[in-house]
Amino acid sequence: MFDDGILACAGRLIEACRQRSKRLITAESCTGGLVAAAVTAVPGSSAVFDRGYLVYSYEAKTAMLGVAPALIAEHGAVSEEVARAMAAGIGARHPSCLGVAVTGVAGPGSDSQAKPAGLVHFAAVCDGGIVTAVRRYGDVGRPAVRLASVGDALALAETCLAPEP
Repeated sequence: MFDDGILACAGRLIEACRQRSKRLITAESCTGGLVAAAVTAVPGSSAVFDRGYLVYSYEAKTAMLGVAPALIAEHGAVSEEVARAMAAGIGARHPSCLGVAVTGVAGPGSDSQAKPAGLVHFAAVCDGGIVTAVRRYGDVGRPAVRLASVGDALALAETCLAPEP
């Protein structure tokens, strides 16, 4: 299901979590659980993977992660602000964990020129700090956007655990 690159990234993340004694939690919208699936496809993932929030709807983002409806109304579900709020929701509920959040437009197409297909926002939380990233993959097809997002979500989470120079 996942290519060797994604599985290798998931394996590195699992090992980094193990070394730092961190549990991993995902909060996913456009990826629909694929980040969690990629992590749990790797043997030994049960040592670090805690849970995944599948928050596809606005209501799920609010109920499960505490994302304010006003924030979604103001910025849209596909925004840095909402990705950051999703990660903050993980951090508030699980302060000692590493969390990664993904929200985007997988496509095909989009109903907004401001938020075209292939626009994906990411956020990761660890030790109270939040880092964000945005990718614009283009309208390359729903499966391609979702799989590319998995790799980028795993990579962002891994950077949160990288030792400081």
